[in-house]
Amino acid sequence: MATIELTADNLESTIQDNDIVFIDFWADWCGPCKMFAPIFEKASEDHPDIVFAKCDTEAEQMVAAQFGIRSIPTLAIFREQIYIFHQAGALPESALNEIIGKVRELDMDDVRAKVEEQKAEQA
Repeated sequence: MATIELTADNLESTIQDNDIVFIDFWADWCGPCKMFAPIFEKASEDHPDIVFAKCDTEAEQMVAAQFGIRSIPTLAIFREQIYIFHQAGALPESALNEIIGKVRELDMDDVRAKVEEQKAEQA
């Protein structure tokens, strides 16, 4: 699957309707974003079962604000509708592939239990 464009209109459905979603927050004027783009695109072709979405922070300022994007490129990842990862900076292909592997290996029952623990502590 090639990358998809993430907008305010399809944000919720993209996260709700897919098991794993990788989001690349970028802007056209950003040099590191342009370096990361082909790496992200290749990963989208190598892993067709994962949704790879690109969010233009200039065109989608509300979405970028929702995620607290302060630096680009920034990678955000959802697994089973849980926001599990957020990192600024362009990644080399090997690092992105390592992250993909770790996301696939996650025990989501354990992740959900930890989320519930955190919610209980904050209550």
